[in-house]
Amino acid sequence: MMTAAHKVLIIGGGFSGMSAAIELRKRGVEVDLVEIDPGWRSYGAGISLGGATLRAFRTLGILDEFLRRGAAFDGVEIGLQNGMHVATLPTPRVAGADVPGGGSIMRPVLAAILAEATRASGADVRLGCSFTTIGQDDAGVDVGFTDGSTGRYDLVIGADGLYSKTRATLFPDAPAPRYSGQGVWRAVLPRAPEVNRAAMWLGPKIKAGVSPVSDSEIYLYVTEDRVENVHIDPAQFLPMLRDLLAPFDVPVLQDVRAKLDASSQIIYRPLEGMLLPRPWNRGRVVLIGDTVHATTPHLASGACIGIEDALVLADELEKATDVAHALHAFQERRWERCRMVVENSGRLGDIEIAGGDKEEHSRIMRESLMALAQPI
Repeated sequence: MMTAAHKVLIIGGGFSGMSAAIELRKRGVEVDLVEIDPGWRSYGAGISLGGATLRAFRTLGILDEFLRRGAAFDGVEIGLQNGMHVATLPTPRVAGADVPGGGSIMRPVLAAILAEATRASGADVRLGCSFTTIGQDDAGVDVGFTDGSTGRYDLVIGADGLYSKTRATLFPDAPAPRYSGQGVWRAVLPRAPEVNRAAMWLGPKIKAGVSPVSDSEIYLYVTEDRVENVHIDPAQFLPMLRDLLAPFDVPVLQDVRAKLDASSQIIYRPLEGMLLPRPWNRGRVVLIGDTVHATTPHLASGACIGIEDALVLADELEKATDVAHALHAFQERRWERCRMVVENSGRLGDIEIAGGDKEEHSRIMRESLMALAQPI
């Protein structure tokens, strides 16, 4: 295939960067991917995924492996802290009639699936490496690397996450990530038979949920309000998480609470987000994923929109006659969808913090999921 860029550098080996490498290699593009972590590790517990993400997996060619190693299901149950059922959110089967409308998987497992596909694509992956300098002219980009090597590229893709070095280099005045006023706890436990799809329960100030991530495991998440973004001693993780679950009169959650122990892989993360105004590029260097539109997890769509960025960028590079037109078309297609996810996720967090209208909360979730079901 002919594309507007023949040799591309991807900075960052997360979900977005790996997806870009896979899609560009399908089109015959020469791809170098540099990842600063020598272990190419992915941190975290489970990750929830909507139908739009599974559709993206089908395009990438990793859907079957996800279905084998993760969990897929239809619908999301919504309840209150006292156990009362509020609604079942529909999850359209946008990946195909044969594929459930959503799912979950352990984040390191998904990272491993994508890493295997990236290697198999023929991309040149260099670990423990990043850039030192980026300089460009009308015809290409010259990059210096931390291992002392240099390279020249038709296009550079910055996919190095929320605290992106590439973004800081291109846009030194870009807004910093903003703390949302909430944090999320996650843990992994053996799967109980009754946990066959995602469910969440809304309390006055706390939201708790469970989701299967494989045939044998579930992940628990608990979102709580925290006025300040302060360090929490990991030694306190277990008792603090147990205390947060205590008010929920929900048998599944009380069973989980009783089973929490030192082996439950408990983690805590403050929720931060940012939306970089357009443009997302400077010349032949473009940013994708969390680098430009990091979102809180309220719509379970952060990974989705980052992976979609990779698909759309590869598509536009294939259709365009030059890089500038491809990058313009890419941003035109992505801006509104990514803005919607970031801002609606933020609004859901605001409602939870304020103890606001739960009907509005459910409506925003439902409308957002339907919007995400639309073609990219």
